[in-house]
Amino acid sequence: MADDRFLEHCLFFTANRLGRIITKIAEEEFAETGLTPMYGYLIRLAIGKPGISQKELAEKLSIASSTLTRFVDKLEAKKLVKRRVSGKTVQVFPTEKAIAMEEALLRASHNLHARLDAILGKETTAAITEAVLKTSKRLEQN
Repeated sequence: MADDRFLEHCLFFTANRLGRIITKIAEEEFAETGLTPMYGYLIRLAIGKPGISQKELAEKLSIASSTLTRFVDKLEAKKLVKRRVSGKTVQVFPTEKAIAMEEALLRASHNLHARLDAILGKETTAAITEAVLKTSKRLEQN
C-alpha cells in the first residue's frame, strides 16, 4: 500500500485544494449575479475606476494579459463593459447594465466573506488571507 501522506505536506497540493474549495464557495455566492467571481471582481474594479487600463486590471487580478483580454471580450459580449483605445492603452469602462449590478456584486462579495468567516472564524480568515498574500508576493519576487 502506497503512503500518500506526502500530499498533506505539499504546498502545491494543499494550496490547490484550498483554491478549489474556496472557488466552489465563491461560485455559489456569486451565482445570483450570473457571473463567476473573477468576472464580478473585474466589473467591480471597472466601476470603481472607469477607464482602468487592461494592464492595470490584469495586475490587480493577478492574471495574464491574454486571460484578461478573454475576460473583457466575454464581458463586452454581455454588454457589461466597453473598451476604448487611447494610444497604446486599452481602457475598460462599465456599462449602465454593469453599474446596475453593483449592489448584487457587493452583496455576493459580502456574503462570500461572511460565509468564510462563519466557517473559519473572522480571525482565522484574516490570518490565512494575510499569510497567503504575503506568501504570494514573496514567491512572485523569485
